[in-house]
Amino acid sequence: MILVAGLFFCQCGRAQEYVSCRPAPEDRCFRSEAVERTIDEVCAKLGPGKLAWMFANCFPNTLDTTVEYDESAGDTFVITGDIHAMWLRDSGAQVWPYLRLAGEDEHLRKMIAGVLMRQFRCLALDPYANAFNKGPTGSEWESDHTDMNPWLHERKWELDSPCYVLRLAYGYWKATGDTSVFGKEWMEAVKAVLRTFREQQRYDGHGPYRFARRTERAFDTKGWDGRGAPVKPCGLIASSFRPSDDATVLEFLVPSNFFAVSALRWAAEILSTVDCGSKRECRKLAEECLSLASQVASALEQYAVVEHPKYGRIYAYEVDGFGSSLLMDDANVPNLLSLPYLGCVPADDPVWQNTRRFVLSADNPCYFSGSAGAGVGGPHVGQGWIWPMSIIMQALTSTDDAEITSCLQTLLATDAGTGFMHEAFWKDDASRYTRSWFAWANTLFGELVLELYNKGLL
Repeated sequence: MILVAGLFFCQCGRAQEYVSCRPAPEDRCFRSEAVERTIDEVCAKLGPGKLAWMFANCFPNTLDTTVEYDESAGDTFVITGDIHAMWLRDSGAQVWPYLRLAGEDEHLRKMIAGVLMRQFRCLALDPYANAFNKGPTGSEWESDHTDMNPWLHERKWELDSPCYVLRLAYGYWKATGDTSVFGKEWMEAVKAVLRTFREQQRYDGHGPYRFARRTERAFDTKGWDGRGAPVKPCGLIASSFRPSDDATVLEFLVPSNFFAVSALRWAAEILSTVDCGSKRECRKLAEECLSLASQVASALEQYAVVEHPKYGRIYAYEVDGFGSSLLMDDANVPNLLSLPYLGCVPADDPVWQNTRRFVLSADNPCYFSGSAGAGVGGPHVGQGWIWPMSIIMQALTSTDDAEITSCLQTLLATDAGTGFMHEAFWKDDASRYTRSWFAWANTLFGELVLELYNKGLL
């Protein structure tokens, strides 16, 4: 059992009093009775102290502050936090931890169904876009050299974005049994995803996507006339940008290709089981999903594994099909560290185990260690900045009680007294951090605590 001290003591020796940092009830965006009961249950078990306080602040943060739910329209717009736009990735990940409670809370279930319906429409509108506006309002990025339209907040092609939609759809179906969301919009979304994935296998040239931005930041634009570095078509799917919204160096982003294999198989299971419309069309789409998943999986076996002189066979982060590979891992999910968490590889996969040791070491150029903590960061914020999300993912993929305890202690010690997670903190001073309102990281921390609680580890 993981032991976490119930009370956090100030240097003066007095127990600190923790006051809720949640918005006042009347100011919260959405309320779920099941979520509130879960918070009360977990906090009663944990007892008074910082862990319970932070769980109570973080777990409902998506519902408290980011959900814009129109029940009459069956539509839910979920902002990422301090940016008023809906990322397909973030919105899917933000509501994911609530799926386990959706079966006992009809209001919560309908809200998540609304997220899916909004996401399906977004994919049909533009499967290459990563972030959308609530309406046709335009954005600060409308001058980007790509096919922008007023509904798009940003149009960075990130392979993981549609994968998160398929993951949420599958998880929602399994958690609730509800099939009402799998109608015309679902079918159009799947068709758009399949078309885009095939285009980005690059067998027939670059495909229609191009992206360039006038910027001083290299990772915010694409070279090679907006197409990215050349690739050798091999079955993998190109991703112009990473989950961090940073440009890829080599276009075949390995973690996102693993995610695509799983997402396509989840979509195929839905299409093969649920009455989504024409049985013939559903069967055809399911077959296409499975065929494409097999192509990508075979290519991963051939191109994604490299021999490291210290760790043996590990997964590369990016490859190009020509034989080049980039050995690193970024904090944003999907990354190599998160593959078992996302259901992409077994946790006992020896190649992933070797990869995990590499990722959580100084041999990963994005792993930083200092007096405040240690963890994975990435170029999005810069050297020396550690992402709490990576520490959470380290704990979620660990079976070692001591390692999990260490991760929890670091997370509790690096909130800068705010009671929330942040995007990143400085390795030697956690009072220096980025993004005070980052709902995905907050909810992911809540998911970690709830997972440990349900396993009897807290």
